[in-house]
Amino acid sequence: MKSSKDYKYVSYLWDEEKAAKLAGDEVGLFIYRSNLLGADLRLTNYGGGNTSVKITDKDPLTGKDVEVMWIKGSGGDIGTLTKSGCAALYMDRLLALENVYEGIETEDKMVELFNHCIFDLASKAPSIDTPLHGFLPFKHIDHLHPDAAIAIAAAKDGAKITEELFNREIGWVGWQRPGFDLGLQLRTCLNEAATKGIKLKGIMLGSHGLFTWGDTAYESYVNTLDVTEKCAEYLESNYKNVFGGINPTIESSNRQQFNNSTTRQAIAAKIAPILRGYCSSYRKMLGHFTDDARVLEFINSNDLAKLAPLGTSCPDHFLRTKIAPLVLDQGSLRFERSLPSTLIDESKIYLDTVFEEYREGYKQYYETCKHPNSPAMRDPNPVVILYPGVGMFTFSKDKNTARLASEYYINAINVMKGAEAISEYTALPRQEAFNIEYWLLEEAKLQRMPKPKALSGRVAMVTGSAGGIGKAIAKKFAEEGACVVLNDINEERLAGAKEEFIKKFGKDAVATTLLNVTDAKSISAAMDAAALAFGGVDIIVNNAGISISKSIENHTLEDWDKLYDILVKGQFFVTQAAVEVMKKQGFGGDIVNIVSKNALVSGPNNAGYGSAKAAQLHLSRLNAAELGGDKIRVNTVNPDAVITDSNIWAGGWAEGRAKAYGITVEELPAYYAKRTLLGESILPDDIANACFAFVGGLLSKSTGNVLNVDGGVAMAFVR
Repeated sequence: MKSSKDYKYVSYLWDEEKAAKLAGDEVGLFIYRSNLLGADLRLTNYGGGNTSVKITDKDPLTGKDVEVMWIKGSGGDIGTLTKSGCAALYMDRLLALENVYEGIETEDKMVELFNHCIFDLASKAPSIDTPLHGFLPFKHIDHLHPDAAIAIAAAKDGAKITEELFNREIGWVGWQRPGFDLGLQLRTCLNEAATKGIKLKGIMLGSHGLFTWGDTAYESYVNTLDVTEKCAEYLESNYKNVFGGINPTIESSNRQQFNNSTTRQAIAAKIAPILRGYCSSYRKMLGHFTDDARVLEFINSNDLAKLAPLGTSCPDHFLRTKIAPLVLDQGSLRFERSLPSTLIDESKIYLDTVFEEYREGYKQYYETCKHPNSPAMRDPNPVVILYPGVGMFTFSKDKNTARLASEYYINAINVMKGAEAISEYTALPRQEAFNIEYWLLEEAKLQRMPKPKALSGRVAMVTGSAGGIGKAIAKKFAEEGACVVLNDINEERLAGAKEEFIKKFGKDAVATTLLNVTDAKSISAAMDAAALAFGGVDIIVNNAGISISKSIENHTLEDWDKLYDILVKGQFFVTQAAVEVMKKQGFGGDIVNIVSKNALVSGPNNAGYGSAKAAQLHLSRLNAAELGGDKIRVNTVNPDAVITDSNIWAGGWAEGRAKAYGITVEELPAYYAKRTLLGESILPDDIANACFAFVGGLLSKSTGNVLNVDGGVAMAFVR
């Protein structure tokens, strides 16, 4: 039994006690092994790779023993794999498909025939890798994409290096798109080695990945670790002048940001919305930024210009990062000194040019490589943008995909680094890359994806969203597909909201930042947080508030300033900062201001709060009139008497209102409901629904409007 001490470059995670509890359950051990392999991203990427086990089971119709292969189903992830995510197939039927195989030109048809081999009727759809596992006669098989192995697989001399490094115990199969034919090639490789008296313990796939196996789940697991460890050791021993060394021009001209992550991220926050705007010319994209040390080593190197245009080698990398990244010239983005949201003319012309050149290059790639039955050309914008001295931006239809694109390109960087250290890096030929990107099976998978939700691809910041009405609005937006930037002035309350939202919506849907709407630096930092997390912001809900109910005699200057600072100035300065980001993006946005019935209705003990709310309401109109030309819509929601889970009732407001109406605090809910035309109490969810009505798409041509959510208070009718 090995231990973690035996490995330096991979993680040994096998727990003998946990494995012992699965003794006799080969499928359980296969899933356990899969989860361990998927937990180490040095072994495979999220969603990448495949694992399998062959067992003997009873045929439910004949009662006879049959051989069955369990394998990760299509689209799954081995790190989170469960039995419900697997496909189970009759081995005899799967192998019999060779009798009807007509050749590589028609092999995609074989995928439909996998369904005729299904043993477990609850199976997931079998993946394209199914025959690759089926034609290898081993009980447990791992097919992974370790960066260290792919570096050798993508090297010009990869076959020779593999043979020498492993003393011919690891076979080699040159590049071939995954499918039935590749499964047959794996079997041929194994059989040819056997005729020479060689017992293989794995096969390297050119430019693609690694196959390893074992008689037990543990043997297969350790074999995978051993092979990957040896590849990594070999690469490490050859690292010398990585990527040709640091580009001295970049280092000397950007010394501060070159060595300071805070400076790099400040720059990234400033330019991310601009890049997001360019990348959203086809459809709205979400962004991700990293200045990971591995990225910086690559983008600040002498070899960047040589290697970046080549693109990636492994199909798993390529499908998520596109044909090649867009590389910006170092220091090419500069802003007007007096207008921090405006690029100088030269920088704007530069971006217009390089993005158009990239799109035209992609169109040429499509036209040159397309087949008569190829799907229509997809978005020609880059997914990966490399900015020397700063870092890497990635953009995709959702945050999860943008983050994964970043991770996959880091894998590609690792591969290029290793391949260049031992030989020369080789990427997929353009035609092979196209055949993967526009594979009809991949297109069918895309067409089966669910329709995006109403707010998919949009970023929402609701001020004061760690509790009460703000939290309800943020939750509604997240349920409708938005990424939300939770914020609050209270750090403890914010931490609790973050934990709740991540648990419900996942880490890619949520970012957090402390925000004091009366502090310009805090507002600026919050906008930067949104830009770094998601690429920018699309929806602002000015919800943060405070309530003070006092007679005119008892009102203090401190009360007055506090109301106007939080409600009026807060709304203005948050809007101002958001507009700067929205204008950088260039595709408009939504601002919704949570005001109040009190902006329209006069009442006792309400001079400060009511007048501040009236100022908020008219400020909303003024902003709508000014920002329409930029497609930025500004609308208002007027709540009233939202008692449940609302922070507005703290600090004596309830007592003040009860006193004004001559009732007790306990009588307030019934009093407020009774005075409405509908006789209804108003809840935070009602306000959230009103906000969604404005931003959900059906009112995209509405601005400057007021929506009362008060149960019907005639005195508050706008007209």
